[in-house]
Amino acid sequence: MRLAVLGASGHGKVVADAAELAGWQDVCFFDDAWPRLTMNGHWSVVGSSAELLDSLEKYDGVVVGIGDNRIRRQKLQDLDAAGASVVSVIHPAAKVSPYAKLGSGVVVFANAVINADAVVGTGAIINTGAVVEHDCRVGECVHVSPNATLAGGVLLGQLVWVGANACVKQLISIGDEVVVGMGSVVLQNVVAGMVVAGNPAKPL
Repeated sequence: MRLAVLGASGHGKVVADAAELAGWQDVCFFDDAWPRLTMNGHWSVVGSSAELLDSLEKYDGVVVGIGDNRIRRQKLQDLDAAGASVVSVIHPAAKVSPYAKLGSGVVVFANAVINADAVVGTGAIINTGAVVEHDCRVGECVHVSPNATLAGGVLLGQLVWVGANACVKQLISIGDEVVVGMGSVVLQNVVAGMVVAGNPAKPL
């Protein structure tokens, strides 16, 4: 099974590592820094994003290894337009309920938990140790950072970034493109486009 990872970043290394542990046998990178960049940690960088789009038939799956939500969404749209087989990567040490629903291109890292009836949108990152509780709705290309917790029934819009160790109270709604600072405690709804931080979280 051959997997192409688009984006030879530090985040991409974790995607590649999780993919190998999940059973992908041949993992390589594509990045627009190629040919200047030829390795990303233990993995080869074999071409640019254009080369990947021209060679999709050689790979059983493609995943985007870019942490920036906006760039990840654009790359996923490019891959979709080209007919790529975009796959999700779930680390074997993650716990994903069989009753949760994950879109394409989702990555779920070690010790993350996604509980029953949660819905995780296309291209989302559920990072190491993060918790997405029951009935949460996580929008497209969201990043839930390491050890962040979404309590039951939380709604996240598109392109939200929840920082490491942040907590969101149950049934809270967070609008599109919100950034929640690391370690924050969100106790009230947050409208689209805000940056909030602190305990309790307040707009910056």
